[in-house]
Amino acid sequence: MTGRVLAINTGSTSTKIGFFDSGIKLFEQNIVHGASVIARYGSVMEQDRMRRDAITDFLSEKGIELESIDIIMARGGLITPVRTGVYEVNQEMKDALVAGRDGVHACNLSALIADEIAVKVNEARAEKKIVRTCHAYIADPPMADEMIPEAKMGGLPEYPRRTLFHALNSRAMVRKYAASVGKTNRDVTVIVAHLGGGTSVSLHEKGLVIDTNDALGGDGPMSPERAGTVPAFPLIDRCFSGKYSIEQIKKRLVGRGGAVAYFGTNDFREIVHMAENGDEKAAVFIDAYCLSVSKYIAGLSVDVFGKVDCIILTGGIAYSRSVVSIISKRVAHIADVVVYPGENELESLAENGYGVLSGKFSVKVYDPNKLV
Repeated sequence: MTGRVLAINTGSTSTKIGFFDSGIKLFEQNIVHGASVIARYGSVMEQDRMRRDAITDFLSEKGIELESIDIIMARGGLITPVRTGVYEVNQEMKDALVAGRDGVHACNLSALIADEIAVKVNEARAEKKIVRTCHAYIADPPMADEMIPEAKMGGLPEYPRRTLFHALNSRAMVRKYAASVGKTNRDVTVIVAHLGGGTSVSLHEKGLVIDTNDALGGDGPMSPERAGTVPAFPLIDRCFSGKYSIEQIKKRLVGRGGAVAYFGTNDFREIVHMAENGDEKAAVFIDAYCLSVSKYIAGLSVDVFGKVDCIILTGGIAYSRSVVSIISKRVAHIADVVVYPGENELESLAENGYGVLSGKFSVKVYDPNKLV
């Protein structure tokens, strides 16, 4: 692998970047944006230039010349559902991200910042008469939609099931597993459970993600800070009680659900520590979390009549041996369980970047008028 890749992943209060040279990660940095800085902006989308400058300033401090960057890979934002893959950042994508037509989240900033830095890289290259052009791309955005029709259909026609999952890391882990058995992602059928602050479970068949959950929309397993699927009638009663606003209800489901609702923390390590020290409620919560994930894994297996090559557990919580053990015992009858802990998003972005540079991965064009 040749070339230099800058990977960008924007979160709510920080921006993670990784810099890779010839496939080797030279450094990774989590640039934290303090509360006093964030408070200057009315919305997260107003923070793009501040975060861009924080990145370029840091690169300068590390002695990285902008013109040396060959490609910039950004975390995908919330855009009109598209197929998985690599997309060049274009004006239509930027318009959709700025408008927040499909949702507003800090991840929407990644592509915008990447494109702005690419412009600066090309200006620096032009000054030094370097002919090659640097481009900005996203890979495997979270709303990637390849669901089979019967999985997309919900119980009410006005509420079809939609996808919003950890597409970037999940697809990278499938490629990693496939390579370990001498195959490609198009040759294997794998269920991936990404265990983190938000939890998603996805079914990968022949290189496509044919079924998954909406991890940011109240669908799927519970997680450290999300309620997952909840009983509809009690939720309706709460919505119409007159005591809560729409924002408060949504926040209760996503952000203040799960472990936050029970224990006031979204740090799963704290819950595990509590359980290990005799807290029965914490122990039951861990079992409940593992059961909810296992049920979803088992449910997705019927999409392919139980013919699953492997079940992958990934994400930050996959570092917990107790959680991995409990889930594995429940689902091992379906397929072998492989554990790839961690988020791995910067590495996944870099992998996609080198795939583009080498010509291994084709680049797609984002068109909001061509729905999946």
